[in-house]
Amino acid sequence: MNSLAGTLRLPTRIHFGYGSRAQLPDVLALHGSRVLAVVDPFLPGTDLFESTMTALRSAGFEVLVYSDILPELPVASLTVAGDAARDYAPDVILAIGGGSAIDAAKLIGLLAIHDGPLSRYYGENAVPAPTLPLVVIPTTAGTGSEATPVAVVSDPERELKVGISSPYLVPAAAIVDPEFTLGAPATVTAYSGIDALVHTVESYTAASLDLGWEGTLPVFTGSNVLTDLIALEGTARLGRWLPTAVAEPGNRHAREEVALGSLIGGMSFGPTGTHLSHALQYPIGALTKTPHGLGTGLMLPYVLQAFRGDAKATTRIAAVGAALGSTASDESERADDAIARIAQINASIGVPAALADIGVTADQLPRIADLALGSARLVSISPVPASRDLLLDILTNALTGTLTSRSTS
Repeated sequence: MNSLAGTLRLPTRIHFGYGSRAQLPDVLALHGSRVLAVVDPFLPGTDLFESTMTALRSAGFEVLVYSDILPELPVASLTVAGDAARDYAPDVILAIGGGSAIDAAKLIGLLAIHDGPLSRYYGENAVPAPTLPLVVIPTTAGTGSEATPVAVVSDPERELKVGISSPYLVPAAAIVDPEFTLGAPATVTAYSGIDALVHTVESYTAASLDLGWEGTLPVFTGSNVLTDLIALEGTARLGRWLPTAVAEPGNRHAREEVALGSLIGGMSFGPTGTHLSHALQYPIGALTKTPHGLGTGLMLPYVLQAFRGDAKATTRIAAVGAALGSTASDESERADDAIARIAQINASIGVPAALADIGVTADQLPRIADLALGSARLVSISPVPASRDLLLDILTNALTGTLTSRSTS
């Protein structure tokens, strides 16, 4: 897309702020009264969740709670959940939870309407028509899945996780009430929050693709003028407030800012996509069994460092630096400050500085690079062509924690 073209695909309603959950009955009523609530397993029995369910039932909704959500979302578990949804025949699905619960709800809504197996929908634009309407309340600040067209699952026939991407997977509505995030443990806040920062930064630094307007657009179109308007705003909020939210979990304002940054992250990368931090994390995460956000956050400084030889990419990285507080007058220094500031944020919230710290060894780097290259959707929007040599250079620096950029003052 040229510099003054853009695409946004968003929920028709987004409500943000403490207490916004009060809008839930009105939002659900737009779609019907029979609700399938897809929720994280630990939520039933908690005060906030139970009060929410009581309010819905008191308002006349029939609600079935489904909480058999397994880590990493194995395909077989979603097939079972899809069958349960067909049997119940809800009017609308309500997702309350983190990224896994939201992604599960997207795919349960898909399988409730469309025939399986789920594998027929892998990739982009394979969902043929709308799915069940989905209303989302996130309980973590990180994935931004409440505003995105993608869900990621684990398939035993695939070495890496696989994505299903379609505009039909964008939720009908998102209610982001930071009250739901207050109970998140520090590590969840840290790893989900840094992933949100990666979303805003990779959205803003993604290549701008020359797509034209004929035919079906790809789900992820690269950097565009509409997402540019918000990506840096999300970067600024997350960069300032994420360390506070981790250090002071009861800080309501910090939680509010990080929840907003996460939402903005989903709004911005949903149309653009993400790039090399994510492409590299998928094999790293599979190899080390470490959380997704830990991997993307760890890799981001090294990915940005590898782009510094490209003038256009450097200009973008410099803008990220300014959003993160750099006041340097020189563009190159602002770009260096962006990398250094992200590394500082990682250190302050407990994200390891090097791949060696999570068990990666030098002999594994070529395989990681080869697997990352297989993530065509991600590498295609890298602002610098993602050759095998470039990925190996990134991985080699990340293995030992080698950053050459100067530190911020």
